[in-house]
Amino acid sequence: LLAEEEAVDIVEAETKFKEAYQIAEKSYRRSQQLQHQNQLMESQHRRDTNVMIYIRRRLAMCARKLGRLKEAVKMFKDLAKEVPPIMNVLNIHENLLECLLEMGNYADVQAVLAKYDDISLPKSAAICYTAALLKARSVADKFSADVAGKRGLTVSEMAAVEAIHRAVEFNPHVPKYLLEMKPLILPPEHILKRGDSEAISYAFYHLTHWKRVDGALNLLHCTWEGTFRLLPYPLEKGHLFYPYPSCTECADRELLPAFHEVSVYPKKELPFFILFTAGLCSFTALLALLTHQYPDSMGVIARTILNWIAAPLHFILEKADSVLPTSLLHLLSKM
Repeated sequence: LLAEEEAVDIVEAETKFKEAYQIAEKSYRRSQQLQHQNQLMESQHRRDTNVMIYIRRRLAMCARKLGRLKEAVKMFKDLAKEVPPIMNVLNIHENLLECLLEMGNYADVQAVLAKYDDISLPKSAAICYTAALLKARSVADKFSADVAGKRGLTVSEMAAVEAIHRAVEFNPHVPKYLLEMKPLILPPEHILKRGDSEAISYAFYHLTHWKRVDGALNLLHCTWEGTFRLLPYPLEKGHLFYPYPSCTECADRELLPAFHEVSVYPKKELPFFILFTAGLCSFTALLALLTHQYPDSMGVIARTILNWIAAPLHFILEKADSVLPTSLLHLLSKM
């Protein structure tokens, strides 16, 4: 708690965490020997295990913040091996991915994705968008939308586009932050999977990794909106994932500050012609209904409107008659 709340910088927080780790390690070893005696001791051992894992993760995060990337990677790898499957909710592999991307170690990033980007494991924006980034990295520097439109996509480009579509389906809010179409704010303390809060958190820590790959943001810009053609009814049926949850907006409003404009699932904008046609048809139908119900009143209204329209025309004709010569008006009437 002192490291979390009272420390004024990362160095001081790391010192506090190291002190806490020494105490936690002693408690862990003591409870490990007694865990089989009764249920209370087993529960205490689980608690000590969770505390030690939490502190080790925080120490690794401190090392990452202080630029000791190799040390942070080793600590995260050790944690990923030792943490039981039930603790996958900590998403230690996402911390590991971020460190490896910072180092530019894409081979190890691919190895981590091969283990955790599995159909049976929970997904996240970090997993899906990192997979898309690696696919984009192989083709983005030579990608051109004009050329691809003429000759079609190659196999590698198609794989990259499909990976981007998959990532956008999982969290459709991320591209606007990566492409800087929306202002980025500090990530919240808690996030909601597939929500705006997760998108902000991902973009805050990973935007630099996308900028580092030449052409990756251009490829994302050209292809991300194509996802919505595959998902005509995203709240009812998904393509690769479950339908998009409709409750994310309310939860994100509680997690994010009031000044932030919460991103809502992108809605398709109808063309102006369709909107104009719909409005004209509705107006015509309303006039027909009113004329059928109140023919006399509508007749009076129609004559009044026609008189309003005709009045300026009569005024213009009178002025023209007084200004123009009679012979010219006579010739125009014959024409």
